Amino acid sequence: MADDVLAAVRDLAPVLRERAAEAEESRRVPDASVKELEDTGFFQLLQPKAFGGAAADPVAFYTAVKEIARACGSTGWVASVVGVHPWHVALFDPRAQQEVWGTDPRTRIASSYAPTGKAAAVDGGFRLSGRWHFSSGCDHARWVLLGCLVTDAEGKPVDMRTFLIPRAEYRIDDVWDTVGLRGTGSNDIVVDDVFVPEHRALSFGPVTALDVPGHEINPEPVYRLPYAGVFTTTIATPIVGIAEGAYASYAEATRKRFRVSYGQQVAEDPFAQVRIARAASDIDAAWLQLTRNIGAMYELAGRGEEIPMELRTRTRRDQVLATERAVGAVDLLMENAGGNAMRTGPHAVQRAWRDAHTGRGHAANDPERALVMYGQCALGIDIQDTMA
Repeated sequence: MADDVLAAVRDLAPVLRERAAEAEESRRVPDASVKELEDTGFFQLLQPKAFGGAAADPVAFYTAVKEIARACGSTGWVASVVGVHPWHVALFDPRAQQEVWGTDPRTRIASSYAPTGKAAAVDGGFRLSGRWHFSSGCDHARWVLLGCLVTDAEGKPVDMRTFLIPRAEYRIDDVWDTVGLRGTGSNDIVVDDVFVPEHRALSFGPVTALDVPGHEINPEPVYRLPYAGVFTTTIATPIVGIAEGAYASYAEATRKRFRVSYGQQVAEDPFAQVRIARAASDIDAAWLQLTRNIGAMYELAGRGEEIPMELRTRTRRDQVLATERAVGAVDLLMENAGGNAMRTGPHAVQRAWRDAHTGRGHAANDPERALVMYGQCALGIDIQDTMA
């Protein structure tokens, strides 16, 4: 199935590229693009087999994401984020999975994981309220995953959970208006005192320990991977795809450009050639490390072996540096793209430049936090960060 999905995604890519300006203008991925991606089977790649999904090798999923982001950064970002949520829901209590997919296996889920709301334990579950920001692709989803700290009667945090909420119990506040990734529709989610049953509230402790209720019905190895590695790679991959798209657009345009001030074709400029070489190498390095690490974790999970902290922290190290390399590559190209690249309008390299820098601002791309974890592990210091 995964090979068929990837082939269909590549066939769809030119259409997604043509709609990139439309996505920016409307500040959301076009409905037609989401429907066509759905028809390829993309959103089922990480969905459990128990509910009609492929439970695929995650490298296949990330490869498809990269191809989508190469065509349109905003569409790639939304595809990656919304596409990984079936993986997370697969960790929940089977009753929650049945509620999401039991009547429609194509149901999509959005998210906002930063714990900005309030949750209090009550009989049988929790009461949840608050506002959550940056829920990419939320207009295309019928459920949402919301991160929240659970507090006791004195207001003291006692647990960190992810709450699964149906569309009828939250509203979307249209506030997304940004310089880059404009088409992601990353609006706010607002919840007003909603009851969430216990089975739709997954504690972060079991997720980190790789011991979750969803394993009861989902034995596939992809669900034995660490949350931190899966989700941060989900954020880095579209940025690498954006950089690939910028590189392709830059190379195509440079073959035709003439620089009046130097009286030469830009393609003949050795300094432009060096930029192309450096950018290409950084993009390749970013992708090779991302796939090497995810592939290594998946192989261990498939054999039922423990994923060592050395590999978990290496995955985080290379994920943040993949983002850094991809953004740096786009910068190299943008600096030599000429004055026309700075005009307002549908310039592919400029859009990639804005998109890549906006994606870089995501919390998952904080390099210092991830690199510290790797250094601590290398020096034999216990890792306390739950995002390892």
